[in-house]
Amino acid sequence: MAPSPWVQELHFPHLKIPLIVHQLIPVTPSGCIPAASSDSLYLSNLDDIIGARVFTPTIYFYPSAYSIRPVIETLRKALANVLVPYYPLSGRIREAHNGKLEVFFGSEQGALMVEAYSEMTLAELGDLTVPNPAWTPLIYKFPNEEPYKIIDMPLVIAQVTLFSCGGFSLGLRLCHCICDGFGAMQFLNAWAATAKAGKLVADPHPCWDREFFRPRHPPIIKHPHVEYMRIDEGSSLTMSLWQTKPVQKCYRISREFQAHLKIIAQPDDIFPCTRFDAMAAHIWRSWVKALDVKPLNYKLRLTFSVNARQKLKTPPLKDGFYGNVVCVACAMSSVNELANGQLKYTTRLVREARLGVTEEYLRSTVDLVEVDRPTRLEFGGKLTITQWTRFSIYESADFGWGRPIYAGPIDLTPTPQVCVFLPEGEADPNGTMVVCICLPESATLKFFDFLCLKNSTIGTVKSGCDKQ
Repeated sequence: MAPSPWVQELHFPHLKIPLIVHQLIPVTPSGCIPAASSDSLYLSNLDDIIGARVFTPTIYFYPSAYSIRPVIETLRKALANVLVPYYPLSGRIREAHNGKLEVFFGSEQGALMVEAYSEMTLAELGDLTVPNPAWTPLIYKFPNEEPYKIIDMPLVIAQVTLFSCGGFSLGLRLCHCICDGFGAMQFLNAWAATAKAGKLVADPHPCWDREFFRPRHPPIIKHPHVEYMRIDEGSSLTMSLWQTKPVQKCYRISREFQAHLKIIAQPDDIFPCTRFDAMAAHIWRSWVKALDVKPLNYKLRLTFSVNARQKLKTPPLKDGFYGNVVCVACAMSSVNELANGQLKYTTRLVREARLGVTEEYLRSTVDLVEVDRPTRLEFGGKLTITQWTRFSIYESADFGWGRPIYAGPIDLTPTPQVCVFLPEGEADPNGTMVVCICLPESATLKFFDFLCLKNSTIGTVKSGCDKQ
């Protein structure tokens, strides 16, 4: 048998999913909560920074439910129960003063569950291991909903779509202001465990405590924070991505290729790089080269989130905290250094940016937002990589019908300067990953060649690449 390719392009079908939305079901906490109407909760500057003012959409597919438990009612009851300890998710976001956001409780509150039906079967959706933008109808959006709208919106929006084969999907939108990826996994795990057990299970018990990240008085900004710097687009990058219709491409990257890349990307020093360092550097370079960005002296940025939980020592973060504890790391390089320099050089930049996120860096970020609160998302010369391989997304989403066939995002094209690293099936730091990225159609072949290290002087892929 021939060895499997180290890098394989994955394909997904272009299809339309007919469905009927049967009803919208408000879901309120099933018991008393420690918040009355007109109460509010503090959000930290990490919670309400401009990059967190979005909904994070994810989809979960489950095969035919062999249990006699009704799917909609089971999920609704469990959500109502879990909203008691996670009561902030039943509130709403509003702007308080100077652009600062807070959670408030009023007459309009609760999560939203959407009941939908489709005559299709899961088999007709194609390969459910490859994120497909065609799945977008399976995640609910309000009619004429404005992009990036979070004010006065339900903070949990869950669409359950029942398919004719007996399988179902859960399309989930969580407000990023309330939780980062790790916090979302904590909430999802509690909801799933509660559904599975038929009674409330919340371990660890959720902790709000957003005051932990209050800014210092006076604010102390010790770092330049180029990740938030306003940079006018002076390159061909934005035009290539936003003025042409980009396409979403997905690639399966084997653990053997990742290990090979880690070896050839290691900088010439004694400090080891990680697989993420090597993969992020390689993707960044391949993307820039495939897009043929000009001019060569233009400075580009690579940003990615770093989980800072373990870096907090004085004092440490409380167990069960589910708010945003991520810092945006930023590597910066000229187009020429990326396109024509060595991979080792780029890997060192990524490693330095990752290691530069310390407890002081996080506190400096909090103070920066207090002094100069960004009001718009900056895309100038930037690629953002989001690493989902760290999340227990499959393990956390067993509601009693087993782990999902697929769990993760579906469509990157609305934000084409975002690249996602996904686990294939189960989270494994050293396992096969799926890389999803947006490219103009004209750049896809070049990107694949660069990704595979074809005609490269830094290494060859012995078992090749497969475009199928």
